[in-house]
Amino acid sequence: MATTSNHLTKPFLPSLSLSSKKLSPSSAFSVSIPNRVPQRLYIICSASSGISSKPTILVAEKLGEAGITLLKQHANVECLYNLTPEELESKSSLIDALIVRSATKVTREVFESARGRLKVVGRAGVGIDNVDLGAATEFGCLVVNAPTANTVAAAEHGIALLTAMARNIAQADKSIKDGKWQRNKYVGVSLVGKTLAVMGFGKVGSEVARRAKGLGMHVIAHDPYAPADRARAIGAELVSFDEAVATADFISLHMPLTPATAKILNDESFAKMKKGVRIVNVARGGVIDEDALVRALDSGIVAQAALDVFTVEPPPADSKLVQHERVTVTPHLGASTMEAQEGVAIEIAEAVIGALQGELAATAVNAPMVPAEVLTELKPYVVLAEKLGRLAVQLVGGGSGVKTVKVSYASARGPDDLDTRLLRAMITKGLIEPISDVFVNLVNADYTAKQRGLRITEERINLDGAPENPLDFIQVRIANVESKFASALSESGEVTVVGRVKDGIPHLTKVGSFEVDVSMEGSLILCRQVDQPGMIGKVGSILGEENVNVSFMSVGRTAPRKQAVMAIGVDEPPSKECLKRIGEIPAIEEFVYLKL
Repeated sequence: MATTSNHLTKPFLPSLSLSSKKLSPSSAFSVSIPNRVPQRLYIICSASSGISSKPTILVAEKLGEAGITLLKQHANVECLYNLTPEELESKSSLIDALIVRSATKVTREVFESARGRLKVVGRAGVGIDNVDLGAATEFGCLVVNAPTANTVAAAEHGIALLTAMARNIAQADKSIKDGKWQRNKYVGVSLVGKTLAVMGFGKVGSEVARRAKGLGMHVIAHDPYAPADRARAIGAELVSFDEAVATADFISLHMPLTPATAKILNDESFAKMKKGVRIVNVARGGVIDEDALVRALDSGIVAQAALDVFTVEPPPADSKLVQHERVTVTPHLGASTMEAQEGVAIEIAEAVIGALQGELAATAVNAPMVPAEVLTELKPYVVLAEKLGRLAVQLVGGGSGVKTVKVSYASARGPDDLDTRLLRAMITKGLIEPISDVFVNLVNADYTAKQRGLRITEERINLDGAPENPLDFIQVRIANVESKFASALSESGEVTVVGRVKDGIPHLTKVGSFEVDVSMEGSLILCRQVDQPGMIGKVGSILGEENVNVSFMSVGRTAPRKQAVMAIGVDEPPSKECLKRIGEIPAIEEFVYLKL
């Protein structure tokens, strides 16, 4: 049974105050009830906060025409290039989405200036080090990238630099154009039988490995997150960092720029390398200490380097590294093929449009990375999770505040076959939004919960049987609170609700200790009553007279003629007068109206 938790400090105070006792005519539902319509599944952002019905997207760097055309079918598109930081900040409050490449810095100031309107940042490419992910998450902005469209182009460029470097192509070309014929000077080295260390075995790194194997090279790889079976399938051997740099004849870098990888090739690591090693970098300039590389080139530890990326782009014209005679350079051309440019443009346009329309992109960077097939399978359970959270928090009464929530997932699947991060985020959304003006989404759910002092723990309930569905049920329990509806308290004294998915529709199946079965669509009326004939008819008649359509009705009871809980799903919100009449039925001991 796996448990994760957020340990938080501030109380999370509900603001609804529906009575848990039978309401008098003068007090029935005299408080305000949130009128917010539940968000669509996978809602990441609102479409637009402007006057236009279409969202506004700012494209801040050149994007392929196919992507622009696709964007214009769904949004108002502005293409403004070479904006200063101040200009970008001033525009951020006027746009719903921003698309950049690698040159534009999307800083905390951009998100602050947006004042909540900017909901999606699309990075047309793989690396996202030019986007402040922490600030994006804090302000509820989804960041998506386009990691697949330029994979082949980047891998091909890496191989092109590898072979060009080995055979001195750039230097020989310049020599001939200068009127020289220096065959003896530009003797190269063969690739066959040499060891290539691929540092970073993701999409691009693995494609480079495949191509290098075709050139007859022995491929080793270092990546602490790469599965060994994927490496074996390609014919590569996963090794430690030290072993990779110590045994390689060629090193090809394909790792992201993070605090852990910044200047990972430095004086210390160069000292561990074979004398005469050759280095290719089509990843990020910052992963190499450029001054240290110059020293390694001058000392002969590094025989040659081929670089497509630099710490500062463009690099200074007088850069010792760029001007070094044994260094081959290109101006960040890894993704610069016509096919890749169009592919990236379409991929990022689809991701941004999908996010604005309420879908969760599989390429989301600062949200749980969930494969598309898993998203499809989890779709109804995500709806269930949010509605259970929304229902549970509306059952809380008193002023003690919600501090501790326990979520249980019952499943026959193995512990590694169910990623609950998406479900937890949507439960958090359901818990917070009905009693707050904060917009909660998948991106900022954990952050928002922490800020509000809400501690959520999760547990797995392992079931026997065939795991046909990912989940059997989800249970949400809120501890140490009073309830507006006393029957929602379980024997342990916690507000407890349980739900299942039936035929793709979320159903409430338990409230407190009472079994019910009602579709979680529209809104819900819960009544605790004396179990006697005619109760369903009496309540149904009142709702019918008020033109309120009943979608589902279910009764759970402790024993015949004892206490029972009636759960009624309604399509329209009942009027205060209608609810008052229901509360006046003598056999009804308590009731509550809940908006889902």
